[in-house]
Order: sequence, then structure tokens, then C-alpha cells
Amino acid sequence: MLSKAGLGSRVDARRWIHDGRVKVNGTLVRNPDHWIDLKRDRVRVDNRPLVARERVYVLLYKPTGYITSYKDPQGRPTVYDLIADVGTFVSPVGRLDLDTSGLLLMTNDNRFAERVTNPDSHVPKTYLVKASTRFTDGQLQQLAAGVDLADGPTRPADVRRVRDSEKYTHFEIALTEGRNRQVRRMVEALGARVLKLVRVRIGPIAIGKLPIGKWRHLTPAEIKALS
Repeated sequence: MLSKAGLGSRVDARRWIHDGRVKVNGTLVRNPDHWIDLKRDRVRVDNRPLVARERVYVLLYKPTGYITSYKDPQGRPTVYDLIADVGTFVSPVGRLDLDTSGLLLMTNDNRFAERVTNPDSHVPKTYLVKASTRFTDGQLQQLAAGVDLADGPTRPADVRRVRDSEKYTHFEIALTEGRNRQVRRMVEALGARVLKLVRVRIGPIAIGKLPIGKWRHLTPAEIKALS
């Protein structure tokens, strides 16, 4: 609940609770899983009243080489290095791995995040892919129909050839599920590798002309479209 209020990450919140810095209704809380109702309970951190922050919705154009965790034991750059001026703590809505760039939503609205990431919502995530070989129409149709992976067959997807070079196929794929490394594993199932992967849209929201490494707030219309 502390992270929902925009004070910090869940890791930060658990540490503050373990350190005895959090009181609920005047009582010291040591259990990080203690349920708090911000509308009913009086919460203090370091003897200061906890006030819920306004809801913030951010669209970041994540570069490759950045991870989506708050901190990294290996010292790699994180997306939080790029949004230091947002002004409140926000969490990634889903993930993009180290070698994937593109559209990353971040928010302190957990209900919004759950709506966007839950496969039952069928919110499409669209990627541009550069494959290590030229794909036939039949192979692209295989991706569209569904591919058998170790964790089960994938859902049908929308697939569109963008262009071919002498050695490579560039295509667009829209998925309504978000398994770990799913696009890469689907391409590998056809005997190829992903050379470049960029997420360009979530639902109707696109990166547009936003420069790589930059962020902007979602518009009210964009928030409504995904809510």
C-alpha cells in the first residue's frame, strides 16, 4: 500500500516496515503484508502522515540496455534512471527485457496496471520484429495461428509482414498475452532468432514521435481507452 501511495517501491516499503518506521492507527506494524485502507486507516511513516499521491500515468520509450527493475544488484541502468523527474514513484505495467526497446507504461494505479496486463482483458501489445532469416508466408501464418511452446500453445495473433531484405524479414505481431520472452520464443520455435524487438503499441496507444529514452504523461483520452 505504501508503494501504491507513491512513496517508493515495494522493496522500499517492506524495508521501512521491517525497520519499524510505519505505524497504522498508532500501532507499530512489522508485517509487510498487513492490509491498509487509506480511506479508513491512519498511516504514519517516520511519524509523518501518509497521504496518497495523485494517480500518474507515464509512457516511456525504453531503450535497449535498461532493465525494468527499480534497482539492479549488477549495477545495470534501469528505467528509473530515465524518469527521475516524474515526481512520484510509478511501477512498470508489464515488462520489457534488457534487449527489447519500445513502449513501456508506468503508473501508481494498480487497478489500471492489472487491467492492461491481465490476459483476460485481451489488450493487444504490438511489436516490430527483425528475424534472423526470411520467413515465408506460411511461417508468418504459423505465428498468427499459434505456436507450441514449452508452457503451452500461444493464442492466435495478428501478424503482418512489413518488409524483407536479402536475408531478413521484418514483421509486426500483436499479442493478447504476455508470457516471458514470448515473441523471441515464438520466433525460435520456427528455427530463427530475433535480431531486434521493439514494442510500438499497447492497445490504441502508440509511441508516435516520442524520442527514445524520453517519457510523457498519458492523455485523459488514452487513460480512458485502456481503463
